[in-house]
Amino acid sequence: MNTTTSLLIEHADLLVTMDAGRRELRDGALVTAGPAIVWVGATADVPADLRAAASQVIDARGRIVLPGLVNTHHHFYQTLTRVIPAAQDAVLFDWLKTLYPIWAELTPDAVFVSTQLALTELLLSGCTTSSDHHYLWPNGSRLDDQFAAAATIGVRFHGARGSMSLGESQGGLPPDRVTEDEAAILHDSRRVVETFHDPGRFAMRRVVLAPCSPFSVTPDLMRESAALARSFGAQMNVHLHTHLAETQDEEAFCLARFGYRPGDYAEFLEWTGDDVWHAHCVHLNPREIEHFARTHTGVAHCPNSNMRLASGIAPIRAMLDAGVPVAIGVDGSASNDGSHLLNEVRQTLLLQRVMGNPRAMTAREALELATLGGAAVLGRDDIGALAPGMAADIVAFRLDTLWHAGGAVHDPVAALVFCQPQPVDWAIINGRRLVQDGAPLHVDIPQLVERHNRAAVALVQRAGVR
Repeated sequence: MNTTTSLLIEHADLLVTMDAGRRELRDGALVTAGPAIVWVGATADVPADLRAAASQVIDARGRIVLPGLVNTHHHFYQTLTRVIPAAQDAVLFDWLKTLYPIWAELTPDAVFVSTQLALTELLLSGCTTSSDHHYLWPNGSRLDDQFAAAATIGVRFHGARGSMSLGESQGGLPPDRVTEDEAAILHDSRRVVETFHDPGRFAMRRVVLAPCSPFSVTPDLMRESAALARSFGAQMNVHLHTHLAETQDEEAFCLARFGYRPGDYAEFLEWTGDDVWHAHCVHLNPREIEHFARTHTGVAHCPNSNMRLASGIAPIRAMLDAGVPVAIGVDGSASNDGSHLLNEVRQTLLLQRVMGNPRAMTAREALELATLGGAAVLGRDDIGALAPGMAADIVAFRLDTLWHAGGAVHDPVAALVFCQPQPVDWAIINGRRLVQDGAPLHVDIPQLVERHNRAAVALVQRAGVR
């Protein structure tokens, strides 16, 4: 990327900054220099020297411009196993038992192409930063494959080095064949941090240590992974992630095996703090929520997946009121069957309201969870807002569409969330334009889909699943 490039975006119908004042600017403008934003304000107030220096000018009329969305929980490889018939109507544990044998056939090529496809899908939904929780590594596949694939798409990527070590023979859920030796897990976890993790400002790749779940790893692996992440020190800022309190089955498993509810188990293992975020947390009780708030432990809310697997409704309103850092994730594409982050924002709003309180979530609150909220749980202070010094991660959606008619004229922000979710019109990451007029500039989608579908068919055939 040419770091001397300066970009001027002007005449946005509405520029949603998510800055400290939560400014929403009519006829808004901003200027970037290299990977950073250097000025934000009204189009009429753009400084003359910045306007003269701009090497590119984008007219944003008819669009709402906002910070790129942040996805905090996903399983990219699951794009290969969407809507497998035998898993369509199952709860989490049965769903996993159905799919584990298929996922055991993953190859490095399958991991690579599924990462490309998932990131492209996310990008076209307005996502500019994504974490991915990949927790099984058969047939020579490695986190390296994901970082290589992410570099071809250009989305800011936090690769979570997941793991499973507690197989069926030890009382865990996954088959032994998809688990790893714990010493090998820790050795590779250190390797990937030392190889790929970039703690710098505007970093495009970071590593997260992420044992899969209470029912697939031992307490020792949880403790050792946390100790390893923290051994790198605050300057490296290596975060921790896992699934927690997703279902009542998990709660029963934790009580029977460890003698703790899931939230209490996380506290027992020292898996709380501002360097930790947990996916789901559907079944945290008020005391556990209070502990998460006190320790600034983050939560990735995945509403579509929780509905798809009949897991329940996470108490997000209670978490926010208590002060828990909350973000949004699309979760795996075999439990959501899509990777549209803006749609997840909409579902976050609707699912909190379905219990009877129309004020349980507003459009602006939901959008904030997907921007500033995501940045916070990933441990980043350089994304999630449009303000000087922040990363030039910028997306725009058209407001003059059939689906926004009669809504955007009243409240463009609310229309973006309440109305039918749309694909992004253009997207910029680190000052580099990646999507223009709704189409990715560096990805051949038909070719990508064809390669991905071949891999999906081969995966199921190798597993002998119909």
